[in-house]
Amino acid sequence: MIYVNKLFDRRLGLFVVLTWVLVGCSANEPAFDESFQRELQTRLLDAKPGEIIEIPSGRYSLNRSLSLRVSGVTIRGAGMNETVLSFKGQTVGAEGLLVNASDFTLENLAIEDTRGDAVKVNEGERITLRGLRVEWTGGPSTSNGAYGLYPVRTRQVLIEDCLVIGASDAGIYVGQSEDIVVRRNTARLNVAGIEIENSRRADVYDNIATENTGGVLVFNMPNLPQRGAGTRVFRNKIYGNNTANFGAKGTPVASIPAGSGVVINSNDQVEIFDNEFTDNATAHVIISSYFSTGYMTEKGVADIFDPYPEAIHVHGNRYSGGGDAPDGLDLKALKLAVFGLGGRFPPVLWDGYVDSKKTRGGKLPDDLAICVRDAGPVLNADGPGKYRNPRVSTAEYDCRLAPLPPVELSL
Repeated sequence: MIYVNKLFDRRLGLFVVLTWVLVGCSANEPAFDESFQRELQTRLLDAKPGEIIEIPSGRYSLNRSLSLRVSGVTIRGAGMNETVLSFKGQTVGAEGLLVNASDFTLENLAIEDTRGDAVKVNEGERITLRGLRVEWTGGPSTSNGAYGLYPVRTRQVLIEDCLVIGASDAGIYVGQSEDIVVRRNTARLNVAGIEIENSRRADVYDNIATENTGGVLVFNMPNLPQRGAGTRVFRNKIYGNNTANFGAKGTPVASIPAGSGVVINSNDQVEIFDNEFTDNATAHVIISSYFSTGYMTEKGVADIFDPYPEAIHVHGNRYSGGGDAPDGLDLKALKLAVFGLGGRFPPVLWDGYVDSKKTRGGKLPDDLAICVRDAGPVLNADGPGKYRNPRVSTAEYDCRLAPLPPVELSL
């Protein structure tokens, strides 16, 4: 097979095409192709800015992590079902591919069965992940890797046209990052389909999230240097996210009830609009605080952490089914107490925690309010009162917040 990479020298304005011969591994060849692995890692170590590393069609088996530390590199396969990197026999390292670089593009290939995270990009700018398939082929399991696509502490991030299946934490996760677009992806059979955590300015749109425990999560976690805000979730299809939670005990996602469409936790300035929600058995939208989670620690929380969700705007969505079979004894008891044996939760469920230091006359200021329209009544579960006095209201949440601005990328 021919391995082609193209080096663009910005100083000289030259475009140089080099060829490199690799030996491919077919499905009938040995499980571990040492020659391919060695050559590929060498190319990653020796890569130059502007280089395009192309991996031709084939199934390639690797037993150790790959890494890249050079900025300005593109890794390109022949398609998510044509170029497959299998880590099923991985014995060295956790990630499939670990990147510490900027101006990085990974596209048109598949990564299967990594021991840990499939693709982790750490501390880079202008990151593009496109046309990828990440899958743990044995189905949902706590032993699967935690994250599929995992940019963290990054800026200017684009994730598009990807398929992620089977992550034991989040299929697509962007953490402690800024200026993010996640679009036209499909997340299936993960604990969390798509998660935006402690990140600023994120647009999540035109995705499909189905058969996860929770479809889309917008979280802020304590004891991290950056607090997130400003996420828009729109034009997504979020349906049938009822897979039993298989996250590892003690992890934040282990507290997500099966049947959750969108979960907002301790995050501010979140706009959820123009989505299709169908058959999420607990609730289509859950708005919660740090106090309702199962991941509080003895360390307490950092001073910059605000445990309350504020400035939440849910409007113009379409809802069908769901809410009839909530996960967990507490939620089952709450549904029975408020709506009866044959009833169902309304589309939006809120735990009811507010920061009393910010309220005026028992209400949050207009710019921090929780506003819900076009969803019918909202259930306030009365978390602060240990769920003794839950109440249902429409008028209390009939308000508007200014639309959040679109995310602008300069990739």
